[in-house]
Amino acid sequence: MSLSPSSLLILLLSITAVSYLIGLAIDLLELSSTRTELPPEVTAFYDPEKYAQSVRYHREHGRFSLWTGALGFVASFLMLLTGGFGWLDHQLRYWVTGDLPLALAFFGVLALASDLLGTPFQWYSTFVIEARYGFNKTTARTFWLDKFKGYALGALIGGAMMAAMWWLIAWAGDQFWIWFGLVAAGVMLVLQLVYTSWLLPLFNKLTPLADGPLKTAIEAFATRAQFPVQHILVMDGSRRSSKANAFFSGFGRSKKIVLYDTLIEKHTTDELVAILAHEVGHYKKRHIVSGYILSVVQVFFMLFILAQMLHSETLSLALGAGEVAMHVNLIAFAILISPLSGVLGIWMNALSRRHEFEADAWARHHFSGAALASALKRLSVESLSELYPHPAYVWLHYSHPPLLARLQALEEG
Repeated sequence: MSLSPSSLLILLLSITAVSYLIGLAIDLLELSSTRTELPPEVTAFYDPEKYAQSVRYHREHGRFSLWTGALGFVASFLMLLTGGFGWLDHQLRYWVTGDLPLALAFFGVLALASDLLGTPFQWYSTFVIEARYGFNKTTARTFWLDKFKGYALGALIGGAMMAAMWWLIAWAGDQFWIWFGLVAAGVMLVLQLVYTSWLLPLFNKLTPLADGPLKTAIEAFATRAQFPVQHILVMDGSRRSSKANAFFSGFGRSKKIVLYDTLIEKHTTDELVAILAHEVGHYKKRHIVSGYILSVVQVFFMLFILAQMLHSETLSLALGAGEVAMHVNLIAFAILISPLSGVLGIWMNALSRRHEFEADAWARHHFSGAALASALKRLSVESLSELYPHPAYVWLHYSHPPLLARLQALEEG
C-alpha cells in the first residue's frame, strides 16, 4: 500500500462515516415518505384500521432501526479511531499462540461482543415491537436456544472455513484465493443441498404435508410443470412468528418444498399452489443456478482483491496492530471493499427484483395470475408490509419488488 498508516486510517474512517450517512439519509427518506391516508387503489384489500396499523408498524421499526444503526456505527467508528482492533490483537497474543488460533480467537471475541451488544435490541424488537403487532410467538427459551445454536453453528462453519483459508495461504501462498474460492463454491453448493435436511431441523420441526386436497393439488401441479419433488414439508414457523413464507431447496430430484404452517392456515389451496408456481418459476427460469454462478464469481473477485491486501503491514498498523496480522487486515479489507460491495449489492437486488417479476409471469402463464395476486395481497395485509416504500430505499434494500408493482405487472400481463 502506498499510503501511510495514518492516511489509511483516515480513509477507513471516511468510508465508514460516508457509508453510514448515505444509509441514514435513505432511511430518513423512507420514514418521511409513508402515506398516512388509505390510498384508493388499495381499498379493495386493505381496510383503514389495518392500513393505519401498517403505518404505525413501519414507523416504529424505522425509528428503532435508526437507533440500532447509530449504535453500530458509533461502535465501529470508535474501534477504528482508538485502535481497538489492534489492541485486541495485542491482548490476545498474551494468551494465544499460532496464526490460526489467534485468528479464531480474534473473530470469536469480536462476534461475541457484537452479538452481546445487539442482544438487548434483538430482544426488544422481538418481544416488544413484534409482540405489540401480534407477530411474535417466540418464547424466551426459544430465543436463547436459537442464539446458542447459532453460536455453535457459526463457530463450526466459520471456524472450518477460516482453518481452510489459513492452511491454503500456507500451502499456496499468493495463489490461495483460487483454491479457497473453489472451497467456498463447494461449501455454498453443499449448504444448498443439505439446508432442509441438516441445518433447518436444528431450529424448526419439519413434517410431511398430510394427505388431502392441498397435497393433491400441489403434486398435480408439480407433475404438470415437470418439477420433480422429493418431499413436501410443513415447517412450524408459528413457533416464532405469525408471518408466513414458502420456499424450495435442493437440486435435481432432491428438491424439497417447505411451507410454513402459518401460510397453510391463512391461504386457499389455489393461493398456495400459485405461491408454489412462483417458486417453480424461479427454477424454470434458472434463477437459482444463475444466482449461484454470480455469487461464485463475486467470491473469486473479492478473494483476488483480498490476496493483494492480506499481508500488508501498513493496513495492520493503520488499525493499531504492532505487526502484520492477517486477521486484522481482513477487517481493513472489509471496510475498503464496502463501497464496491454496496454497488454490487444494489445490482444484485435489481437483478433479484427482475427475477421476481419473471417468476410471477411464469406463475401467471402456467397457473393463475388472479390466484397469485390474491395470495400476494393476503400476505401483504397479514404481514403489514410497506405499500409505498421510497424508490431510493427500494433501490438500495429491496430484493423483491413492492407489492403494487407486482400486482400491476400481473394485471398487465
